[in-house]
Amino acid sequence: MIHSPADTAARPAISRRRGQYAWALLDWAHQPYFTLIATFIFAPYFANHFTGNAVRGQEIWGYSQSFAGACIALLSPLLGAFADRMGRRKPWIAAFGVSYVLGNALLWFAAPDTPQAMPLVLGALVMAAISAEFIILFSNAMLPDLVEPAELGRLSGFGWGFGYIGGLLSLIVIIGAPGLKNMQGQLVGPLTAIWFLLFAQPFLWFTPDRPATGLRAGQAVRQGLAQLRQTVRQSRGHGNVWRFLIAHMIYSDGLAAIFAFGGIYGAGLFGWETFTLGLFGILLIIFATIGAFAGGWADDRFGSRRTVLVSVAGLVVALVGALSIQTDSIFFWVSVAPFHPGGAAFHSAPELAYLASGVLMGIFGGPAQAASRTLLARLAPGDMAGEFFGLFAMTGKATSFLAPVLIGLTTAALYSQRAGMVVILVFLVSGFAALWRVREAADESGPAAARATGG
Repeated sequence: MIHSPADTAARPAISRRRGQYAWALLDWAHQPYFTLIATFIFAPYFANHFTGNAVRGQEIWGYSQSFAGACIALLSPLLGAFADRMGRRKPWIAAFGVSYVLGNALLWFAAPDTPQAMPLVLGALVMAAISAEFIILFSNAMLPDLVEPAELGRLSGFGWGFGYIGGLLSLIVIIGAPGLKNMQGQLVGPLTAIWFLLFAQPFLWFTPDRPATGLRAGQAVRQGLAQLRQTVRQSRGHGNVWRFLIAHMIYSDGLAAIFAFGGIYGAGLFGWETFTLGLFGILLIIFATIGAFAGGWADDRFGSRRTVLVSVAGLVVALVGALSIQTDSIFFWVSVAPFHPGGAAFHSAPELAYLASGVLMGIFGGPAQAASRTLLARLAPGDMAGEFFGLFAMTGKATSFLAPVLIGLTTAALYSQRAGMVVILVFLVSGFAALWRVREAADESGPAAARATGG
């Protein structure tokens, strides 16, 4: 038997809500990876201190993330289809949680000036990145079973906003650790591992899972692969979903690259150290949290597609703003008092302008991600949620190796971080154009029409 939203509604309200809050807490549990490792602390530390050269570090980071993305793209639809046949998702989350914890913990060995540790660190980065994405894949597939369709956006946005708060607190912990200034880059990995071990427990205990189907692993693999092949062959019957998946493939690459390289770019441009990067991250996360909660409301009120379109457009504006900044100018041609290293955080006009662009990235980044998974939950057939969320993860990563590779190659070829960042703009604009062709039921009827007809 498969849990449906109606089954969920039939459960006692307290138990149902507890399961939903525990599901949202999983976002809190794994968000420090994206906040501390992939964006604000470890990525700039990797480029500037562990690698020792910001341009070369951005290049190597891009290659490592592209390899992880290729692995995720290859495995996601297979694992999603397999899990649909087996029924349960939580054992998969627990298994990838183990490798997630191990990969993050091994980042402790990324000490400055230790080139011999590069293979170990790169392996740990890839392991952590793959595990983090598969945790999200299986938890996303549980979303339609936990809440009524009309509340999908609110629960998704709540989870994303709750996750941002977890990332914010973890960031405050690491930059506020007394006497550990010279070890913060190494500490974020173990902290991220411990954080997950602590806060993933309520999800494992209280969030309801689908029951096991009783199929053996071999049967599940065969049936999952057969269903996946049939889905691909019959894609015309799910044309709107496939249009969305292709659009998501493009704009999510740009979205991921903004957060993966935004901190590295800021650190390279202004020479920001961990404390300033941490402050930058705190401000971004505060606004990202506001954006995620507001996006959840907008998702249910105006529709998931419209929410994503507005968010991607906002990210384009934010990125153009960031690229317009140099140490002595803003908006490409407006000269300002030049930035001088060694002053207080954000003491110069270029830094403040970059911070404003970052705030916009935060505001629009959360809704773009949260509403994307809600849009798929609304479009995909309910009995194929795991399979389509597997394809969702695949399309989110199918070309994700391409953006980091192109950033790395462009950065290396022109020896310019700024030139490398222009690649992201191409992905965002192209993804927006592709998403424009996707249709959602609310686009035709609209919330007002639904209310007028009693819907």
